[in-house]
Amino acid sequence: MAKTLNHRLTSMDASFLYFEKKECPMHIGSISVFEGEIPFARFVANVNAKLHLLPRYQQVVAPDPFNLGHPTWEHDANFDIKKHIFKIQLDKPGDDAALIQLGTQIFTPMMERSKPLWDIFLVYGLQGKRTAMIARVHHCMVDGVSGVDLLKIVLDLTPEPAPAPLPKFAPPPPKPDPTRRLFDALLGNMQEGMERWMEFQNGLLNLAQAFTKDESRAAMQQAGGLLPALASPVALMPFNQPCAGARKLVWSEFSFAEARAIRAACGGTVNDVVLTVLSSAVSRYVQFHGQPIVGKKLRVMVPVSLRQEEQRGALGNLVSLLPVEIPLDLSDPLQRFRYVNEKTAKMKSGRVAEGLNLFSALMGILPPPVHALAGALASAPIPAFNMVSTNVPGPQVPLYAMGKRMVAYYPYVPVGYGIGCGCAIMSYDQKLTFGLTSDTVAMPDVERLKAFLEEAFVELRNAAGVTEIKPQVMKVARGKRK
Repeated sequence: MAKTLNHRLTSMDASFLYFEKKECPMHIGSISVFEGEIPFARFVANVNAKLHLLPRYQQVVAPDPFNLGHPTWEHDANFDIKKHIFKIQLDKPGDDAALIQLGTQIFTPMMERSKPLWDIFLVYGLQGKRTAMIARVHHCMVDGVSGVDLLKIVLDLTPEPAPAPLPKFAPPPPKPDPTRRLFDALLGNMQEGMERWMEFQNGLLNLAQAFTKDESRAAMQQAGGLLPALASPVALMPFNQPCAGARKLVWSEFSFAEARAIRAACGGTVNDVVLTVLSSAVSRYVQFHGQPIVGKKLRVMVPVSLRQEEQRGALGNLVSLLPVEIPLDLSDPLQRFRYVNEKTAKMKSGRVAEGLNLFSALMGILPPPVHALAGALASAPIPAFNMVSTNVPGPQVPLYAMGKRMVAYYPYVPVGYGIGCGCAIMSYDQKLTFGLTSDTVAMPDVERLKAFLEEAFVELRNAAGVTEIKPQVMKVARGKRK
């Protein structure tokens, strides 16, 4: 965990607040399923005992009183964990359909900003005496990678963990007076501008150093040739419609060992496997809706973590993006995989994500009122890309809550602004899970895309000559009680 937390939101973190609307809630989340029934009172007490390790989770977003700076994180003097962890009992039969419907009700509304921006719902009554955990946290607090790091702290690596370390008492800082807050806003703006300018300069220096190498220079020139096409409008997919409905999360689970075997057989990465399967499924979905695929490309925004090893555990957002275009009319799965692999390799070696981050850094230099105004006026009749596909590596060992093993983890990604479908991919405990989020007005039949995903994975696996791989049974790690 990071030892210090920023007091004021960065321009990137604040943008998730500025661009949030009721048609586009900006929280991320997950639905986790556990063996057995988690004792609710003990779970709440356990999380409460660990909250000193997560000070951000006891802070609220406070708008700048003079509208000069980005919002700040302030201690919640009225913090009550009972306002963040809730118990829900499902009616019989307690199947996946009921869990999906409950998730729809929880993920659809915006989060209440008068309290710390996270909550957990423990769900009982699932078939097989299982327990589900539906969690939400606002995107202004975490990105996908830092969210996984937090998951490792809220949950346990063993069914019998050691007691949480005792907190060191520290009184909350006094609330500053209006004069101090005015100077804080002015100084905060100066600091944010300087940091973004230094980020821009460092980025330019790194790119300039890369240009001194023939291989890097050639790669960057090749990648530069890809960018003009990305400036053109996207070809709209059936789910690129105005969003104004409920949010729905469905999921497909695959063998992580099979995904790695496909990667090895085809000579690429697991993310190449993901994008190949996803684009193939979208191609099938577009054809199912009677639209042509010849000459049509799917533009996927792929978040790329810029978080360095020493920044693991730090909250906030440290991401750039890769806008990857994939033709929908590639019928051969191996040809599709090679196309994806070559395209992403060129963009990575050409430092496209770092280059786009320079633009983000420049935008961060603009005064906070400009960011807030842009968010208030934001609309997207034609989106910049068709969908988001975020792939977050998770732990390959089982996690536990109060001794109950987590057997499934289904990630949720926000959608909106004409992007009616998003895909979050999470690897956990030998499984690769695709979590599909849809807006039910823009995409009422997300289950159809889920079915096509499963067809596309099997097709690619067979084409790569990979046989089914049975998951290995992991031995339970026992912790030592103190």
